[in-house]
Amino acid sequence: MTTDLQRFLDCMEYRTSDRRPNHELGVWPQTIVRWQQEAPEAIAGFTWNWFWAEDGIALDRRDYIPVHYGFIPPFEHTMIEETSEYEVFRDSLGIVRKALKAGTVGGGRMCMDQYLEHPVKTPADFLDIKRRLVAALPERYPADLDARVEAWKHRDCPLALGVNCAANGFYWRAREFMGTEELSVAWYDYPDLMHEMMEFFADFIIETSRPVLERLSVEYFTLNEDLAMKSGPLLSPAAYRRFIFPHLRRMVEFMKGNGVRYFAVDTDGNPTPLIPLMMDAGVDVIWPIERASEVGPVEWRARFGKGLRLWGGVDKREIARGPEAIRTHLREFIPLIEEGGFIPTVDHTVPPDTSWDNFRYYMDAKTALLEGRFGELE
Repeated sequence: MTTDLQRFLDCMEYRTSDRRPNHELGVWPQTIVRWQQEAPEAIAGFTWNWFWAEDGIALDRRDYIPVHYGFIPPFEHTMIEETSEYEVFRDSLGIVRKALKAGTVGGGRMCMDQYLEHPVKTPADFLDIKRRLVAALPERYPADLDARVEAWKHRDCPLALGVNCAANGFYWRAREFMGTEELSVAWYDYPDLMHEMMEFFADFIIETSRPVLERLSVEYFTLNEDLAMKSGPLLSPAAYRRFIFPHLRRMVEFMKGNGVRYFAVDTDGNPTPLIPLMMDAGVDVIWPIERASEVGPVEWRARFGKGLRLWGGVDKREIARGPEAIRTHLREFIPLIEEGGFIPTVDHTVPPDTSWDNFRYYMDAKTALLEGRFGELE
């Protein structure tokens, strides 16, 4: 019997297998509320709001090593202003945010917060950030890590270093520290600070990962970046090459030299101009291939070849449109499914405009696709 681990490796290495992996990321909290109203029995056993292994929709199992790559200590959460409509507060990252209350479920909001202030305004402010990112503290690892390591040595499913969105990357972190607008000019106004920040963060990820990787190998590591918008990257290829590329390459070399088989980068938007640099640094996977940004896995495979594995690429908007749109959309993936190196998933978490019936239909149709039963999509 083919295990979830063998099936994953077969796909990533372009080998034939019994079928392709069935993965998904998760759903919005508001989607959970909708589905609980529409199909409470069908979703009763789900793990929310990230998918792990949901038998009810036939997802393959994956496991994650819960390494804490965030601030220790975090900033103290401070409420600054609150009305019936919104709240202004300083969050655990030191960012002052204005958030609308309408539609909030479990801390998840229906729209982006307004970011009013960030903790790094000048080079001197970075000192306070660095003291919160001391690498390899004991608190960064689960207390039962020894027992987990022994169990993971006998795993039969893919193992990832870090849970979803645990290891936020170079651009992501710098934007949290400074804000998008300030970061956009900091590459030019504060180049020394930006070199220091990128070097520091690579060192932090490497040294925090080292105690785990000294003890076991893993299938993949994901660096979460979100460095692009619909029309393209939020920094130029020249800036990426100058400030980020050397440290990304160093991080990838460390990971692969210490038992990480595949290195993935997560970014929304259209990062196409930066993908050659990522591949030169050793990145193996890009996801989730956000279709609203007018990019797609078929086009990327034709442009970048088999050296770039692809995860994602299923347009969430098409799922909301119903069965006929879903079948038409999934057909475009047939060549990639046959070839390998591609795992189709919704191109982010599933939003609340998707009914349970449409999501259930999508999952059934995708299962047929992954098993080679392409005729069932007709």
